[in-house]
Amino acid sequence: MFHRTTYSPDGAAISYAVSGAADTALFFIHGGLADRSFWDSQHGPFADRFRVIALDLAGHGESGRGRQNWGIVAFARDVLAVMDAESVPSAILVGNSLGGAVAIEAACLAGKRVAGVIGVDTFHNIIRRIDPAWASEQAQAWRRDFDGALDRMLCALFNPDASPSLVADVRRRMSRTPAETVSAMFLSFAGYDAAVSARQLRVSVRCINGDLFPTDISANREIILDFDAVVLPHTGHFPMLERPDEFNQRLARVTAELRC
Repeated sequence: MFHRTTYSPDGAAISYAVSGAADTALFFIHGGLADRSFWDSQHGPFADRFRVIALDLAGHGESGRGRQNWGIVAFARDVLAVMDAESVPSAILVGNSLGGAVAIEAACLAGKRVAGVIGVDTFHNIIRRIDPAWASEQAQAWRRDFDGALDRMLCALFNPDASPSLVADVRRRMSRTPAETVSAMFLSFAGYDAAVSARQLRVSVRCINGDLFPTDISANREIILDFDAVVLPHTGHFPMLERPDEFNQRLARVTAELRC
């Protein structure tokens, strides 16, 4: 695995990891407050078939935190910056949580270079727009009490009987994101409507979701004609961490389908 750095169009340093040397890249995009290490268990199993790339979005992990204008489209430009730096001719974008919306925006920007989008516990109902009042409330809550907000988030993202050591490890990693960055991100999400960009997609979209939140496949197909999802029973928001072997098996099947 190689660790490299490039720069987004606004100058933010973007850190990423690369395994394998295939032309087609399997491109992993983490969710909010996470980082590229959430995808460590995917490098080994897929590097023989793909060039595996996982990045830290700006404000996360080892990437730069000095961004002035946050937002999902800005994160998508981080993805495009890495694609350009690695001269990727074809990619399947895999996004967890917020990373799913980032993958959609990146696919719209990259055009024919993207062969498909795979959401991981995301796109539960892509029609839902982010309410500005909710985004503002979240921004204030994270600024006021970061630890409390993080604990409430984790309580909602895992089943009650999830491994305590896994929950603690995820909390440790997510707690590294500065409160001011989290607050600015939530403010930038106000009014975001993923369906607007999703309607522009010309590629298949698949999901590998947990069952904590119901996935409305019918509603999503009103926006994306070629959409489907598999739901892993008794699995929370991070299937790749909670059930890595089964997740990798499912991901292998979905990527094989998208490459046909």
